[in-house]
Amino acid sequence: MRKIILAAAAAGAALSLSACSGKEADEAVAAASDAATDAGSEAAAAGSEAAAAGAEAAKEGAAAVETAAAAAGDAAKDAAGDAAKAAEEAAKKM
Repeated sequence: MRKIILAAAAAGAALSLSACSGKEADEAVAAASDAATDAGSEAAAAGSEAAAAGAEAAKEGAAAVETAAAAAGDAAKDAAGDAAKAAEEAAKKM
């Protein structure tokens, strides 16, 4: 983010130097272009890293949901078994 701002500042400086000689202005424009290219590369790399981190977080979240669902299924199965035993015992008492 800072590099993008720096590139914008460099571009602004290049425009302000346009009143200078043609050679100096060309050099300033080239420097601003290089800075913008570097900032773009940095931003693309940061975007790739963020996407990879998001994918990893999604995998971890899916694994957590799967584990929780399995635990809930086991708990429901146990509760159903307990309810069946209780119903059987109540039927015996009648």
